[in-house]
Amino acid sequence: MSSRGKSSGKYLSIDWALVGRRIREIRGFDMTQEEFASRIGISQNYLSTMERGKVEIGAEILLRISEEFSKSIEWLLTGRG
Repeated sequence: MSSRGKSSGKYLSIDWALVGRRIREIRGFDMTQEEFASRIGISQNYLSTMERGKVEIGAEILLRISEEFSKSIEWLLTGRG
C-alpha cells in the first residue's frame, strides 16, 4: 500500500496510535478484545498492542478488519473516507 498523497506527491505518515483508537472505536463497548481478535484471526495480546499504537499493522490484518466490520482501509489509516 502506497503512502503517497494523491495530488501533492508528498509522503503521508501513519499515526499508529490513531489507527489503534479507530480500531478501539470499531470494537466499541459491547465486544471484548478476545471476541474482536477472534473475528479477525489474531491473538487478544496482539490486538491490545495494535489498539495502543505500539505496532505497524500489516495490510492483511487491515484488510480483515475492513471486510469484517465494513470500514474502509482509508478510514482505518487516516480517519477519512
